[in-house]
Amino acid sequence: MLLKLDNPKVLSDVVSIISELVTEVRIKVNKEGLGVVAIDPANVALVSFKLPVSAFSTFDVQEEILGVSLDSLRSVLKRCSIGSSLILQTEEGLLKIEIFDKIKRTFNLALINIDTEEKVMPSLEFICRVEMQSTDFSQAIEDCSIVSDACSFSMIDHKFTIEAKGLNSAKSEFSSDEVVIAGDKGKAKYSLEYLQKFVRACKLSEKAIINFSNDYPLKLEFKQRDFELAFVLAPRIESED
Repeated sequence: MLLKLDNPKVLSDVVSIISELVTEVRIKVNKEGLGVVAIDPANVALVSFKLPVSAFSTFDVQEEILGVSLDSLRSVLKRCSIGSSLILQTEEGLLKIEIFDKIKRTFNLALINIDTEEKVMPSLEFICRVEMQSTDFSQAIEDCSIVSDACSFSMIDHKFTIEAKGLNSAKSEFSSDEVVIAGDKGKAKYSLEYLQKFVRACKLSEKAIINFSNDYPLKLEFKQRDFELAFVLAPRIESED
């Protein structure tokens, strides 16, 4: 396997975000590109990342599965600076990472066996879809985190609302003038602990795509020409006393 990235910043940023959810992953490399699908230890959140062949300046691989420690990989990728290029190779149980800038630096990471089933993105159907500016979505989530540990997403009368209630409350309301709204009436509540980790991806894409239904998992997507990043989050169901 020989892969070269002339701009490794996206890979570095995404690995840093995913490492907030899981510590080890299988990286699948095949003719379509590089991909990761992983579920957090609590089985509450799933993350999917795709880096297509077009993102690489060199792509020589049949198919490989790389088990890696994300903490180790994140630390190495952080050594890349603006203008760096990156080469990834496998040899004898190692992931060899070469960083080229003013000098050539080489790191060898031990590949690990991850004894879990291969994860896949679940097939989900949603009744609500919202496309909005990532910065607006991030601000709404941060507003809610000030007052509660969970927030609700709701759609009614062509308005999308993100709201949190506790002793105090916070609410952001968006009309079809500000965001692209599609679908029917729906409402669900989600953990802000996870959402705050997800919105770190807002800096990678101008748009956030939010998919949800009544008391149903959330799918949050960030897409650019050279990558796709998606999160699925289980809803928080309130018990009735």
